Amino acid sequence: MKRRDFCKISAGALLSGFLGSLTKIKNATATTKIAPNKSKVYFCREITPEKLLKMYSLVNQDITGKVAIKLHTGEPNGPNLLPIDLAKTLQANIPDSTIVECNVLYSSPRQNTKGHLETLKVNGWTFCPVDIMDDKGYVSLPIKNGKRLKEVAVGKNLTNYDSMVVYTHFKGHAMGGFGGSLKNIAIGCASGQVGKAQIHGQGWPIGEEFLERMVEGGKAVCDYFGKHITYINVLKNISVDCDCDAHGAKPTCPDIGILASTDILAIDQASVDLVYALPEKAKHDIVERIESRKGLHQLEYMDKLGMGNRAYELVEII
Repeated sequence: MKRRDFCKISAGALLSGFLGSLTKIKNATATTKIAPNKSKVYFCREITPEKLLKMYSLVNQDITGKVAIKLHTGEPNGPNLLPIDLAKTLQANIPDSTIVECNVLYSSPRQNTKGHLETLKVNGWTFCPVDIMDDKGYVSLPIKNGKRLKEVAVGKNLTNYDSMVVYTHFKGHAMGGFGGSLKNIAIGCASGQVGKAQIHGQGWPIGEEFLERMVEGGKAVCDYFGKHITYINVLKNISVDCDCDAHGAKPTCPDIGILASTDILAIDQASVDLVYALPEKAKHDIVERIESRKGLHQLEYMDKLGMGNRAYELVEII
């Protein structure tokens, strides 16, 4: 299959400009050249199981052994959840893989394992086992150079896995402004009663303190898996609310596509940039949610902690 040249994309370009100007490629290979000071982020406008597998194949080179697929299974009958066929197809094509979750801190059926398992049935997560990682307790992971936290409690079963695929529904978040790959692993891997309380902090502070606690929690998970972790963000059903809200607001932002990268900062930065590049009316609600919660500080602090690269090149896949 012929490989074509692709354009170098600046992070702040307008969506109508930089997406329209991309030279599409049908097959990116290991010989595809990217500027050494930028990370590679793949982008596909189509959101289908087939395209999801294609995107995963471009970023799975270090996914080995027993694989945890970290995703958000949602509150009962959550209104904005991603189509389950996407995750079902992905899991079926990752050998020795298990979907993983942790219990939650807030009032919900998912606050304990029994209720969590019932919710999984309600939402259709019946096609493979789902490991509630903190069912039997937690382990603490160190946080290198953390200023808010020195360690974070994660579900004990996380240590049973060799690799992690972070499959994320990119959307808004009541405290973080937006929830991308970082939020998925930071809060999502934290144990329900201990780790999530550590990240939220005493008195549940908002703004920069909460965001920095969340980033540090995510860093612990990234450092634990090292190169054996990869990221997929699906920009669909982009509500201002997280899937942890059983009554989340109806999305006003249009669907954008699928992003994939081995760089957590680059993929979350690219996801935000794609949202900000939308026309004003389309992006208004989600941008207001991000900025009212100082959500962009996630990216700034991830950069400060050396979690990845804010400079990236977007490679469109067709």
